[in-house]
Amino acid sequence: MNIFFRQKQLNRALRTALLALCVAVPSLALADDYMDGYAADPIAAAPAAPAPSALPAAIQTTPVSNKAYAASGQANPAYATSGNVLSTDDTELSGTVTPPAIISSDSSPQPPADLWARIRSGFSMSQLDSPQVASSVNWYAQRPDYMRRTIERSKMYLFHIMEQVQKRGMPSEIALLPIVESAFNPMAYSRSHASGIWQFIPSTGKDFGLKQNGWYDGRRDIVAATSAALNYLDKLHTMFGSWELALAAYNCGEGCVSRAIAKNQAAGLPTDYLSLKLPAETRDYVPRLMAVKEIVSDPAMVGMSLSSIPNQAYFTKVSLQSPIDLKLAAKLANMPLNQFVSLNPAYKKPIVRSDTPQQILLPVDKADAFATNLKNYDQPLVSWQAYPAKAGDSAAGIAKKFGVTLAWLKQHNEFAVTRKGKLTEDHTLLVPLENNLDSEQLAATTPSADKSDAVAKKESVTVSHAHTVTVKRGETLASLAKHHHVALADLKRWNHLRNNKVQAGEELMIAAAISPERKAKHADSHMAEAKPSKKIKHYTVKRGDTLFSIAQKFDVAVPDIQRWNSLKNKSTIKPGVKLALQEG
Repeated sequence: MNIFFRQKQLNRALRTALLALCVAVPSLALADDYMDGYAADPIAAAPAAPAPSALPAAIQTTPVSNKAYAASGQANPAYATSGNVLSTDDTELSGTVTPPAIISSDSSPQPPADLWARIRSGFSMSQLDSPQVASSVNWYAQRPDYMRRTIERSKMYLFHIMEQVQKRGMPSEIALLPIVESAFNPMAYSRSHASGIWQFIPSTGKDFGLKQNGWYDGRRDIVAATSAALNYLDKLHTMFGSWELALAAYNCGEGCVSRAIAKNQAAGLPTDYLSLKLPAETRDYVPRLMAVKEIVSDPAMVGMSLSSIPNQAYFTKVSLQSPIDLKLAAKLANMPLNQFVSLNPAYKKPIVRSDTPQQILLPVDKADAFATNLKNYDQPLVSWQAYPAKAGDSAAGIAKKFGVTLAWLKQHNEFAVTRKGKLTEDHTLLVPLENNLDSEQLAATTPSADKSDAVAKKESVTVSHAHTVTVKRGETLASLAKHHHVALADLKRWNHLRNNKVQAGEELMIAAAISPERKAKHADSHMAEAKPSKKIKHYTVKRGDTLFSIAQKFDVAVPDIQRWNSLKNKSTIKPGVKLALQEG
């Protein structure tokens, strides 16, 4: 009886153990829940474990990502038994293993769908106790259109920047720095010759590996410049021990900050950012970034709303094996030229040229179409050539040889000439392939679609060739059309523009030859515009205003403001000064 009872107990214990094992197997589903948090990881999205009901008797499944085990405090047996070495990107391993029965029951949260939420969650810099922060918040709040344009431009770049910032363990405030530096304008160029969204001066750019030559400027390369800027900031943070001082040094230089620290130390004063005597621009620099942080944290606070940015990659890298025209590359990618240039602003000429394989950036959803179209394209990829000009050659003669104007040649090349127009030294010039100018430059232009332009409908305007101009700071599409005696509608059509917005540094194509009738018509219209029929209004300059910000606010050109108020090119404006402005 006792033997039977003991056997019964043993059988019951065995059944309990087997039941526990059966219960343990479905708990593998917890790994599935945990991995949901990594499903959208663009670097490595580990596959989830299969559903419990689909598990075979052998209980074999694809290994769970090492990230899940790291969070649970357990060792991942996949890496212990498969013989594979864990790579830095946590890639999927081959083979199958038996996973442990229990993983942490805490599931990882889903990554935010909106990039702004991700950025907010990474804010870690302390609030700055400075009235300049509030002043800067007010400055941005009074310029909603400026902020809207800035945010719109940032959509192409911000995800990549945030990825790189987080990889380095930096506070996500750093990802917002291009708002302060350049308003995310990749063509931004300062008086100190700083360029790109991170505003590198030439020497610092070279120090951090950014190549600069006549064809390419790495300071405007989105990927290369971002990497260089973050490397520089990381170095400065290591040097000074605080992000406020690192940012100050990024603005005015490490020597500037080091001298200010040494001066305070000698006087027995604190050496934090707010205690240092720094240049005025640098004193405003960090508060301005903190102001951007406050606006991003709570845009409703200043009556703004931030346009949503998906928390996913906007662009991808595509390798090229040979040079290609920028315009053709944009065409093959089925995207506007200005959008292509915004992703690839480092190329200074209308051609991607390199002696080695080169990379371009394309929107993620355009890369496949580009690859297919490029493979099927059976025409030459370039319509330009490098011409080895010698010292003493006539610049005008070279221009004539290739069917362009001297102005066009100067626009696309940097060279010096003597008083007689001879090259002072050898140059490799960018010129069109002979008899192979862009079809839009050689083809007859079509009349303006403006119904009020009755004369234009009857014209047959022939263009012998065209040239390009680079938009200068403060210029508008309307002022360019007026200056070059062309119709605004034609200027938009030649450059495939949907609206009247242009950015400094952007290149526009302009027809060089216009029929006498059209030129006379434009001359008459410009004379009519010059009549004192426009109302004059006055604007009082406020603190923080610049000629450029005023021009943007009233949709006029900086040169016009200077002309209306007899201001010299390098004149500065002070708060309280009244400026005369014409209403257009």
